[in-house]
Amino acid sequence: MSERLLLRALKGGENTKIITLNGKKITKMPSALEKLPGLKTLDLRNNQIPKVCPEISTLTQLTVLNLGNNLLEEIPEEVKYLTSLKRLHLFGNKICKFASGVCDGLQNLILLNLNNNQLTWIPQEVSRLKSLIYLSMNHNQLASIPKELCFLKNLSELQLNYNQLIYIPEEIKFLKKLQKLLLVGNNIEVLPEELCDLINLRILDIAGNFIQTFPSGFQNLKLKEFYCEGNPLFLRQPVNAVQQEDAWSLQEITSRFIMNELAGKNPFIMHVIEQHPQVRNIISQRRKCAICGNYFLTIWLECVEFVPPPKNWKISRNLQLVPLRILICSYKCFNQRGPNLFGIAQL
Repeated sequence: MSERLLLRALKGGENTKIITLNGKKITKMPSALEKLPGLKTLDLRNNQIPKVCPEISTLTQLTVLNLGNNLLEEIPEEVKYLTSLKRLHLFGNKICKFASGVCDGLQNLILLNLNNNQLTWIPQEVSRLKSLIYLSMNHNQLASIPKELCFLKNLSELQLNYNQLIYIPEEIKFLKKLQKLLLVGNNIEVLPEELCDLINLRILDIAGNFIQTFPSGFQNLKLKEFYCEGNPLFLRQPVNAVQQEDAWSLQEITSRFIMNELAGKNPFIMHVIEQHPQVRNIISQRRKCAICGNYFLTIWLECVEFVPPPKNWKISRNLQLVPLRILICSYKCFNQRGPNLFGIAQL
């Protein structure tokens, strides 16, 4: 049957625009494809193809390539020659790596589907997919997200469900057009504060991770849908605790003085600090107290503030209060806190 369909397509020559050989038990991609230079869509999903034939590189007008549910072990190098390609479906293969240079020619690619593969890493070269809008890599074995992925300025949807991610890079703040972020079933413990910079984010799903609190300002996101079930979120269950005396290290005392003088634009300190890059590097890790607004270095007191989720969010049923991570510089400030802010107790 597949040979007959291919022969019919070959007779069409340059006029053949679409070939669909879905589920035909094909074990080898037909090399005769090079005789179809005008081909726009090639659908070879649900077959048993282990490799891409070199002749596919001649299909420079191809816009859609579907090789889902085959036996590929890498994203083939040949696709980099498909300069018109807009949609690439490679789900359900055995892909564990990107071939070298594969991202170079895909400047028009807007959709990449790599669900259900065996990827453990994403190469830095992914940043070359400048037109990418939709990226889906659910059900892989990814342990991290390279910061280069966050430079895909057109990315609108990012799906990374059911991987092994433990953190989200702070560079995520550069995904200004991101509207949908799915991170279900990973090992994430903390969301970066920079997530709150995603002004266009509308759907966020972090169900099934290890998140206890959310970054300060999280409640200001303009979300339409937010799901977080299956996380060990802090609950408002106050207990009494004994306060200890503040005891700062010499580095902390010095750092606080320098940082607050810099905040006040002390010209002498500003001049001296330029001569000491090591000190600049240390104070670049500074935090700002949520109570007094002064800067500090060491996380002195980690607190949680409980706020109601915005009424226009579609949320998980059991989410009544959103626990926000708040940092405070001293017990003095802690004693000036509002009624919904609590210290985190170790029980």
